[in-house]
This record gives sequence, structure tokens and C-alpha cells, in this order.
Amino acid sequence: MSDTSPSRSSRSDKPKGPSRAPDRRSLFVRLVEFISPGPDSTAELIQSLAEAEHRELIEPESRVMLEGVIRMASMSAGDVMVAVRRMDVLDIDAPYDELLAQVIDTGHSRFPVFEGHKDNIIGILMAKDLLKLQRAPELNLRTLLRQPVFVPESKGLNELLREFRSNRSHLAIVIDEFGKAAGLITIEDVLEEIVGEIEDEFDDEDHQSSIFTLADGSQRVAGDAAIESVNEAFATDLPLADFDTIGGLVAHELGRVPRRGEHLDLGGLRFKVMLARGGAVRWFKVTRAPDVADGAES
Repeated sequence: MSDTSPSRSSRSDKPKGPSRAPDRRSLFVRLVEFISPGPDSTAELIQSLAEAEHRELIEPESRVMLEGVIRMASMSAGDVMVAVRRMDVLDIDAPYDELLAQVIDTGHSRFPVFEGHKDNIIGILMAKDLLKLQRAPELNLRTLLRQPVFVPESKGLNELLREFRSNRSHLAIVIDEFGKAAGLITIEDVLEEIVGEIEDEFDDEDHQSSIFTLADGSQRVAGDAAIESVNEAFATDLPLADFDTIGGLVAHELGRVPRRGEHLDLGGLRFKVMLARGGAVRWFKVTRAPDVADGAES
């Protein structure tokens, strides 16, 4: 007999076409998503995180990190970089003593090195490598330079972070559309967009002191140092009424939070920003204002 079984007949009669994977979500889940759809924009997603924190579903620290990841996706190197005019750079032709004093004064571990003009970066010098010249003066500074990493201003922070990790580099020179140095960015700058401020070599682990003397005789003052402490240290009379910290006072006088490299003369002192993170000044370099210093010399 040539009768075909019903099961075979049903399989052969199935329409041919692309198969669709079954939706394994439960009816309840699909109903909830229909009634309360997920966020359609970055702003809505961030608002959802805020609501989750309010309902104690996530910790405040977790919300801040997640928001940082979300915002970082739309940021580029040009948004975070230190502009070239505020970069601490070394001149390849400067004498050793001058280079050493600058390294000690600024306290960085890596420095872009230029030749001729600041936007002509020829290499990166590790601060520890500079000490080799003291032990072996016959060495040429150029032989100690490391190949710089160049990235465009438009480079996304997500992609840049991957490159930092894969290349094991910590600093990149940001170039503009004309191929000239526009600034620099470090892996710390990128990570701080996610996790917030990272403790660095300027930080006082004991948090007991906020005013330090630098190699050139100037003072390094923490942004959160009490104004009263600054007045006592410098024999000044800065106002105490509206602000508790020197960083708050400087930001108020300037009308905004100053950026690294900017300065403000106040009460006979010059407050130059050494380090700014998270919308606040971490460290000032404080010297006598030029007019005050000139008057003292005369």
C-alpha cells in the first residue's frame, strides 16, 4: 500500500519560508512591556536610573557609575582633553636642571616633550626616566622619549578606552583637523567620567594637611582647604562669610569653576589651578600676586 502517514503529510504540507524563533517571554512580561515601555532616549534612561535609586533598587554609587557610562558613549576626546595651552610640557632643548625642577613642581608621571613650539610634540617622557640622566649624563634625552599616541578630537571615549587598554598606554596627544596638537588626554581622564574622581599623586592619604611647600618655594593648596587656614598660612584677610573653602571662594569670584592652568588674583595671592576634577578644583598653586611681589622687591 502506498498510503502516506498523516504525520508525514503534515510535514510535507508546511509552508516553506524563514522560520521565526518563538518568543519565550511570558505573557505577563510582554503585557508589562506593552503598558510600561522602556526608555526611548538617554534622558529617559538616566531618569529611570534616578527612579531606581529612589526606590532603593540600586545604590547611589552604582547610579553615578551607570550614568557615567551612558554619558561617555556620546563624548569624544575633545570634550575631556586638557587644552594645549594648559598642558605641562617639556622642552627638548631645556637644560637638565630646568627639566627636573618642572617635573618636581608639577608632580606628573608622564610629560609630552616638544621641539620648537608647544604643538610640535615629538615624544613622551616618563618622569622616572629623567633620573637616568643624573646617573649617566652622557645619555641623550631623545633616546629616553617614548613614541606618542595621537588621536583625533572626534575619537569617542569608548573607543579610546579600548585603545588605551590594548596598547597599554596611559596618555594620548589629541590633534585637531589640521594635524596640530590640540591637547592631551589620559586614561585617568576617561575613567573619571565613569567612576568619578580618582585619587592621584597629589592626594594626602591622611587628609591632615592641605597646604604644602613646593620645590620653587610656592605653596600647593587643596581646593577644599578652609579659608581660615589659608588666611593663617599667608597672613591674608580673605572673606569668611559666604564660603568655607578656598575653592568655593575662587569659583564664586570667577563666576565658574576654573580649569587647569587658569589663575585668579585674590587678596594679594595668585591662585593657579594645578588639578581640577569632577567640577571642582583639587589643587591650587599659590604665589604672591605679581603686583604684590613687585612692591615687596622695591
